[in-house]
Amino acid sequence: MTEPTPALPEKLQNIVTLFRSAPKPLRLQALLEYSKKLPPLPEKYAEHPEFMQPVPECASPFFLVTEPADQGVKMYFKVPEEAPTVRGYAGILAEGLEGASREQILNIPDQFYMEMGLSELITPMRLRGMGAILMRLKNEVRSHNEAADA
Repeated sequence: MTEPTPALPEKLQNIVTLFRSAPKPLRLQALLEYSKKLPPLPEKYAEHPEFMQPVPECASPFFLVTEPADQGVKMYFKVPEEAPTVRGYAGILAEGLEGASREQILNIPDQFYMEMGLSELITPMRLRGMGAILMRLKNEVRSHNEAADA
């Protein structure tokens, strides 16, 4: 018997469902729209990017930082506008995980984005980068849990 897939946080599930049900051209357009929705960095990170963690496995320059917030985390991403698909993925994470608990984030399947039909839109190299971004994000969340438990 296979283990049931952990449920995605509701906001992220809604985004996944939207993408999955959309025709291919609209999925690409939606991904590009999410690239425009990525919130700007707070001044403390814009002026001090050294506090952000790089994701070297990503083909595009990608940096993230998280801060503990109640039972969840606040997350911030720095992605150049010249990388709209990866920036769109960051926008999806920012919106879809807003308000999610740390446990919910840690339980997200490592390749949830494959359910969105993105493999038809972007290269395998970019898909691997998306996986690396999620893994780095989960590592950050784990470090917050460990700090809270200490």
